[in-house]
Amino acid sequence: MGVIQNILAVIVVLGLLITFHEFGHFWVARRCGVKVLRFSVGFGTPIWSRRDRHGTEYAIAAIPLGGYVKMLDEREGAVAHEERDRAFNRKSVWQRIAIVAAGPLANFLLALVAYWALFVAGTTTVAPVIGEVAPGSPAEQGGLRVDHEITAVQGEAVRSWEEINLKLVAAIGEPEALSIATRPNATAEPREHRVPVDNWLVRQDPPRPLTTLGVAPWRPSMPAILGQVVEGEAAAGGGLEAGDEILRVDGEALNGWRHFVEIVRASPGQPLELGVSRDGRQLSLTVTPRSREQEEGVSIGYVGAGVAPVEWPEEYRREVRYGPVAAVGEAFARTGEMVALTFGAVRKMLVGLISPSNLSGPITIAQISGDSARAGLESFISFMAYLSISLGVLNLLPIPVLDGGHLLYYAVEVVRGRPVSERTQAIGLRIGLALVGSLMLMAIYFDLMRLW
Repeated sequence: MGVIQNILAVIVVLGLLITFHEFGHFWVARRCGVKVLRFSVGFGTPIWSRRDRHGTEYAIAAIPLGGYVKMLDEREGAVAHEERDRAFNRKSVWQRIAIVAAGPLANFLLALVAYWALFVAGTTTVAPVIGEVAPGSPAEQGGLRVDHEITAVQGEAVRSWEEINLKLVAAIGEPEALSIATRPNATAEPREHRVPVDNWLVRQDPPRPLTTLGVAPWRPSMPAILGQVVEGEAAAGGGLEAGDEILRVDGEALNGWRHFVEIVRASPGQPLELGVSRDGRQLSLTVTPRSREQEEGVSIGYVGAGVAPVEWPEEYRREVRYGPVAAVGEAFARTGEMVALTFGAVRKMLVGLISPSNLSGPITIAQISGDSARAGLESFISFMAYLSISLGVLNLLPIPVLDGGHLLYYAVEVVRGRPVSERTQAIGLRIGLALVGSLMLMAIYFDLMRLW
């Protein structure tokens, strides 16, 4: 069922993002007087198509990993004399730039609308209060304290752990120190800390900003009461059910859910005798955690069970909500931040600060799409906005065959006063196809490595 949900979620996400991207090209092309021959979502044989009164064919193809807008163009075939003024290649360089740039800009616009909707609807997040500081960690050396709330990272205000993670990832490569501001309570003035680091998160795979910093979020006390048990996993096989409270492991009393997780992770393949309370009855069950290998090659135990949710104290909740007008500015700021973060990640990957193994292909995208859909509408929309920005940034890279490659050619044309030669474009096309193909193969390879 999880695989089916992942597939359906990724089809919805990619279908929407690709359609919006191609619609950007389509809409501006029509406004510039270019005849559009086909608007296709997906590649390969069409499984559905129809034509409008303008002669444009709309198609949904069998392979939902892209799409295209085919325009009338004398370079791709003969064009009737009376329609030459509607050919793409006959348009001015500025019109061609507008048509090509419209696709990525449409993706940024979609993200902007998604963030605006989230800010208007309102989101509830958890205050970024420090629950643990690891001994000897950069956080301890920088003076961060338990029960203090983080208010800013690198001089920029933060309201949640998600924002903190984004700021810390954006700081990859910082050579000496991070600036982190904290306060002991909501009324106190924030105090800036200089947290010593050495080439922050460089080539860490994957980046683990909070663990590397040496802090863990504050969480309310969680009793070891099961909220869910995954069918087919060790917990279900051992007889555990949702609603069970685990009181003891091998005769040792448990100190809450995290204590149970620590024991399970440290016991791959080892039978555990559990003392369980169910509907007022005391049971004794045996569960053997399945071994799961981490990316570092370390094996941990896994039973396939989740804790029942607990209520967070009101003082630790933060509601982020804006009116329709104020939300526009916030949405622009969030979109701009994510665009800058994505371009920065590409640059740092090129110079070796970020490992290429962080590339994600269709398998990882499908998994995250499914996870975000299961987590709720807010999470799904947020992920879709992030992926839309990533798609826009990817297409703006100056690689022939991508939108950015075409924009590079047109920029050269603006400077030189004449188009780039057909021969140069043909060579660039082959190079671009090789680069994009290599990136896709690398991303799929890393996807498969994560599964193994």
